[in-house]
Amino acid sequence: MMPPIKSTQNPLRERVANALRQIEALEAAYETITVGQLIERRARTHGSTIAIDVFDRGERATYSEMDRWSNKYAHALRAFGVSKGDRIGVMLPNRIEFPILWFAIAKLGAVTVPINMRYTPREIEYVLSDTQAKFAVVDESAWSVFSAMDPWPVDLATERAIRVGEDSDGTATPLNELLRGVSDSPIEEDIRPDDLLNIQYTSGTTGFPKGCMLTHDHWGVFSYQATCWEQPYQRYLSAQPFFYIDPPGHLLKSYRQGGTLYLAPQLSSTRFISWVKQCRIEWCQVPELIARRAEAVDEDGTTCLKQTLNWGWNPDTVRQFRKRFRAHTQDAYGMTEIGFATRMTNEFDERAYSGSVGIRSPFRELRLMNDDGSPTDVGDVGELWVRGRGILKGYWNKPEANAALFEGEWFKTGDLMRRDELGFYWLVGRTKDMIRRSSENIAAREVEAVIREIPEIVDVAALPVPDLKRGEEVKICVELREGNTPGNQAAERILEHARARLAVFKVPRYIAFTPALPRAATSNKVLKRELMAVNDPIAGAYDAEEKRWR
Repeated sequence: MMPPIKSTQNPLRERVANALRQIEALEAAYETITVGQLIERRARTHGSTIAIDVFDRGERATYSEMDRWSNKYAHALRAFGVSKGDRIGVMLPNRIEFPILWFAIAKLGAVTVPINMRYTPREIEYVLSDTQAKFAVVDESAWSVFSAMDPWPVDLATERAIRVGEDSDGTATPLNELLRGVSDSPIEEDIRPDDLLNIQYTSGTTGFPKGCMLTHDHWGVFSYQATCWEQPYQRYLSAQPFFYIDPPGHLLKSYRQGGTLYLAPQLSSTRFISWVKQCRIEWCQVPELIARRAEAVDEDGTTCLKQTLNWGWNPDTVRQFRKRFRAHTQDAYGMTEIGFATRMTNEFDERAYSGSVGIRSPFRELRLMNDDGSPTDVGDVGELWVRGRGILKGYWNKPEANAALFEGEWFKTGDLMRRDELGFYWLVGRTKDMIRRSSENIAAREVEAVIREIPEIVDVAALPVPDLKRGEEVKICVELREGNTPGNQAAERILEHARARLAVFKVPRYIAFTPALPRAATSNKVLKRELMAVNDPIAGAYDAEEKRWR
């Protein structure tokens, strides 16, 4: 834990040097631990404390209960045939069975493959087949979509699917049946820090998502990074789906501090602040759209909030939020693959409005590189390369992506940054062809690949469109084959096709038709910058949400 915030009178250079020395001390003090060991330790030290409260469902458990219940789940899974290293697809909403199951899988040395609850049968089949998953745990609410997979994953026998919720109709094994009469004694298994725990799918630029291989050591380092520079808090809020990277990270952060994690049903811009007040939350990760909404509706800022994590807010939003809620904010940069790369600590609170994402985090070495592979000069923009303990082991079953994105131990993030002479970083932009809609990363190429399946379409380009409510919306520019007419019928044909094959958040909202997409003369590549260089990007497009032409 870092010392109290120092006076801003100290010269900034000296304070940065001191912070970097403290980072080295934090690295030296780190104790290697697996997720199972952390669970068992906290059960001994904080057994009667509530570890997690899924308040919307009235589900809660103490640290002692989480340890015992995860032991019981692990014994049940082992009896069902799960062995160390087996991949298990998990498709659950935010219910208490999800974190218990994750802990159980960690104790067995098996590998969790989280599946987005909004995925279509095509997307579910891809993830399960890509990981050669032998088992799957599926919520009752997702069973109809899950069971509609066609083709069915080769490695997943139908009798090895487990259903959570009401008893199944015989097509899956009920979880309650597996747990009946099972012991909650400790699990004996040789788990090493470099054993895989998650294959976490994240949208990439090459079409389908890629599976990040995350070890026990990744989760240990990630949760340790999250607690550095912060005092322990007692009440944490996580409001994203547990199948994303953040909520499990929030849970382990709370575990390290002996606090209680309040797990919301899902992210909601209209309910988020009420949850903060209702649960008397002291720490949470706040999306910028929620902060902007609080300002727009003149939200009462009286809460118990003491600290938030922001992830790249606009400085004006930071200023307004801090004034309204009277809480510290910390900016940062990170991604699924690497955990935290940078943090703006409270040590430099006066720089909260600078737009900087901070200095390097513990266990992270950072480089900014030019396109030719040479280091950028101080103050210039370059692609961020990262290396250090606990980053991803690579992408599952993707040797081409690993070859392209790793240079030795260095991982190429695809994000553009600049650095000043003191070691503060600023996020400038993305080199990746991504769309960020309501905290979801959408690969433009995946959307394009699905739309190109329609025979009447020559080609398509997916683009981000600024949106006040969701940050960005998905727009596609479509070039039809000769003889096909743009209009309502063509737009509805595209939407029908997309909705059957893409998760709802990936389905384009805006559809624009063009006689010919602009292309580079030499490579024939679509010039998206020309498509985006317009004053009104939605003028003349079909709006699928409002069902009208703009």
